[in-house]
Amino acid sequence: MRTDLQEQFNSLYGKDATETFFSPGRVNLIGEHIDYNGGLVMPCAITFGSYLLVAPNNENVFRFKSLNFNEQAEVLLQADHKKTGEVWYNYPLGVISYFQKDGKNLQGLDLLFYGDIPIGSGLSSSASIEVVTAFALNDLFNAGYSKLELVKLSQAVENKFIGVNCGIMDQFAVAFGEKDKALMLNCDSLDYQAVDSNLGDYLLAIINTNKPRKLAESKYNERVQECQTALAALKQELDINYLCDIDTETFGKYKHLITDAVVQRRAKHVIEENDRVKLAAKALSNNNLAEFGRLMYASHQSLRELYEVSGIELDTVVDYAKTNPNVAGARMTGAGFGGCAIALVKKDAFGKFSEEVTAYYTDKIGYAPSVYASHIGDGVGILNEVVAGK
Repeated sequence: MRTDLQEQFNSLYGKDATETFFSPGRVNLIGEHIDYNGGLVMPCAITFGSYLLVAPNNENVFRFKSLNFNEQAEVLLQADHKKTGEVWYNYPLGVISYFQKDGKNLQGLDLLFYGDIPIGSGLSSSASIEVVTAFALNDLFNAGYSKLELVKLSQAVENKFIGVNCGIMDQFAVAFGEKDKALMLNCDSLDYQAVDSNLGDYLLAIINTNKPRKLAESKYNERVQECQTALAALKQELDINYLCDIDTETFGKYKHLITDAVVQRRAKHVIEENDRVKLAAKALSNNNLAEFGRLMYASHQSLRELYEVSGIELDTVVDYAKTNPNVAGARMTGAGFGGCAIALVKKDAFGKFSEEVTAYYTDKIGYAPSVYASHIGDGVGILNEVVAGK
């Protein structure tokens, strides 16, 4: 794969790349719809991601090419960079724009991107591209940013240059990910703990429902509003800033303040899910995958029944997983209404699992999912072994 990329770069640009960088995608293992409620999430980096090969040029231009998309561009170094339509190179262009606005001295580059993250799957291909670009520029031009500053810059690109109002979890996970570790992250304070997550005889199966997530944005905004309504009701008697400032026991005592039954269910999910993340961290660090799997199923049930962000496609995957003795646990991951589910599957049974979940899903839904095997991988970095001649 990496040798092939070097050959592709040479074919496209007539020279060898001088550096190769990699940034992973991510999944959230547990802790869904918590990031905007001041609680804990537990993402990890996966072994799919975005590769970036670069070589300097003396023409004061940035050239963008990708092996995944047909669109390419050549942009002058000192141009006033603005988003152009919906093309993929807006992501690296936004990063370059932010570096230049911050007074960083850049020079012309020929860039080639390749990603093996399924596009539109909810595995954070956009964050992966932003972070790999930011990391590469920081390294090549000695820009002096810390890794956390690169994360914040990449999120700002997504929010302001691209125009998508995402939280910081995706960029954080792909930058700070560590092999065989999950990140228990407080999305408000950005304090985090790397939790030992050796999956042993298991691997992470990622099941893409292949359903377009058309509902996700409107329903996401609706859930945010419902949580704000719940918080306002609880604040009548509690001195809190976020729903996740209280635990399940406290919620039981004060839930009567939330008079709307639907809003109360939303709050119940958020507060119980935040407690589940803490229990999941304990289970993983104790190598108790059975308990972690139970928490995954409980999380999905809550997202299905209390938060109502799942859907027949995601439910079908999880319903099948429950029937398979080689699966420790499964749940939807991401905003919901499509996208991906994840499952802990025994390594030696993955092939059979993949065949059976595909058949079960296709029979129920009418089209096939895509099933991938991954491990918990490292965050963004340089792939020195791919430099020309090595």
